[in-house]
Amino acid sequence: MKFAHFSDVHIGGWREEALRRINVDAFDRGIEICIDENVGFVIIAGDLFDTPLPSIDLIKDVAAILNKLKEADIDVYVVPGSHDQSPSGKTMLDVLEKAGLLHNVFKYKDGELEFTVDKTGVKLTGILGQKGGLEKYKLRELNREKLEKEKGFKIFLFHTMLNEFKPEGLEIVEAESYKLMPRNFDYYAGGHPHFVFDKKVEDYGLITYPGALFPNNFKEIEKFKHGGFYICDDKLNLKWIPVKIKDVECFKFNANNKNPLDIEMEMIETLAKKDLKNKIVTLRVEGVLNSGKTSDINFNKVFEAANEACFVMKNTYKLTTKELQEVQVQEGSVDEIEESVVKEHLGQFNGMTSEREKQLVELLIPAFDKEKDEGEVKAVFEERIITDVFNILGIEDEIK
Repeated sequence: MKFAHFSDVHIGGWREEALRRINVDAFDRGIEICIDENVGFVIIAGDLFDTPLPSIDLIKDVAAILNKLKEADIDVYVVPGSHDQSPSGKTMLDVLEKAGLLHNVFKYKDGELEFTVDKTGVKLTGILGQKGGLEKYKLRELNREKLEKEKGFKIFLFHTMLNEFKPEGLEIVEAESYKLMPRNFDYYAGGHPHFVFDKKVEDYGLITYPGALFPNNFKEIEKFKHGGFYICDDKLNLKWIPVKIKDVECFKFNANNKNPLDIEMEMIETLAKKDLKNKIVTLRVEGVLNSGKTSDINFNKVFEAANEACFVMKNTYKLTTKELQEVQVQEGSVDEIEESVVKEHLGQFNGMTSEREKQLVELLIPAFDKEKDEGEVKAVFEERIITDVFNILGIEDEIK
């Protein structure tokens, strides 16, 4: 017996139609691999969709893909993620379950979870993911003893970042300990953080994250190029299966001491020398122009040099001009200025020590300094920032 483990498919997550289509194609390719590999069942550990209300066309696409598994007599087991459900708990997964295309294994009441038993005899259960990490309350009140005593091959699905296994760059984000999950499960199918990870943990089992099936933003495309999923057997032999629909070519340009025309021509000449046919191309431009404005760079001409590419995207978040760099409100480094301003305003919150205020501010500054990813809509970016801030402050997300 073997099974597949997907997470963070994020259907509908890209605004650009070309990338949205590639995302759907990646899911389709992954499911076809599962059928070819004759897996016993498929797990999706949250965020099949990027939004609670995806478009009708995307719902039809996903339903058709899942129906391939149904025709192959392969069941699909899911938990809702923080993206594919509304604050009230509504999710398109309910519609797909009603249609017989998947099974939601999050069956929870008053701290008790039920098992769903696959025809292979494997027993599955799990906890959903919620905005702001609110699933932590269900994890904390969970009756783990009953689940731990259950016999047989068991899988626990979850959509939560685990504190002990945080990926680099997310050290300050609040997470939960794996010790909140019930022990004695064979496989822990994780989702939520977009990184590939597996580790056997004493008294628990194999804890895994397969990462996103397709990169969800500019930075992820640069870093990962493509995504994938796991196939595992009942001996816990684990294999990560890459899913590559398009090749990716990434370029980084340094604009320091150049004018807009200089950097524009450099990009055009570089792209013209490359074979970019049918590829995804990323352009990251950073540095300080010695004259002119960033808007003086004619990116339409740059894109024309890569007109055979499948899709071209740019990121100019760290591109600025010399004139802006010379504007100073105070002498000293950024860190020194920040420290001075923080010290000046400490002691304004009743019931909180100045040291605690300082710690919170030091955590909040980088949280508010996040960049908007290429292709990320404003509402999603704002929600990501708010979620991170609420996690740092340790308060519940009450935004509806």
